[in-house]
This record gives sequence, structure tokens and C-alpha cells, in this order.
Amino acid sequence: QVQLVESGGGSVQAGGSLRLSCAASGITVYVVSMGWFRRTEREGVATISSGGTTRYTEAVKGRFTISRDAAVNTVYLQLNSLQPEDTGMYYCAAFCLGGGPSDCLRAEYYQHWGQGTQVTVSS
Repeated sequence: QVQLVESGGGSVQAGGSLRLSCAASGITVYVVSMGWFRRTEREGVATISSGGTTRYTEAVKGRFTISRDAAVNTVYLQLNSLQPEDTGMYYCAAFCLGGGPSDCLRAEYYQHWGQGTQVTVSS
């Protein structure tokens, strides 16, 4: 019933930008917590709460921005000033069940996941 489909990944040179999209169905992105994670280990990158509060891992603060658009039920991740260490598969996740804001940057608290979109940054 719930489906998350990521898109927007690609290959860029260091310093470049990408805009990732997570199109959701079966769930409304503006009433649940949403997050972006990366690489196999599902490192927390960014999250937005049901109330619109955003949080980022220290490694991406000032460079990445998470946002949502209720009209198209989509969550976005704007990636600016990309560096080679940002390379990896980026996954969208929905419905964080954690009790506090910090919990939603941890993959284990999410119920639904997309299949990912690849981001590759070359130097």
C-alpha cells in the first residue's frame, strides 16, 4: 500500500548539485516524519517531522536541504556543494516511530523505505 519512489540521482563533479525526489503513495508526507539516508548502512542524512522541523547530520549541514510539497506528495533533498564522500545510494524513508526528534535520523525507527537513487560525486 505504501510506496516510496526516489529519483534525481546522477553523477556530478565535486562542487556540483543534485535534487533528489521521493514520490510517496499510500501515505501523506506532510503528516508523518520523513527522512533521507545513504549508503548500505543507512546513515541518517536529513529528516523532516510532521510539524515541519528539519534536522541534519553534521556532515551535510549547510549543504543539503530537505523539504516537502503537499500538492504532489513528494519529499525533496537538495544536495549542494557535493563532495566525493557524499557518494552512495540515497534512500527515502517514511513514518518514523521514534519518540524524540533525534530518533528520526536513525534508520531503525522507520517503517517504510524506497529502493534508492544513486549519487556519484567525482573529484
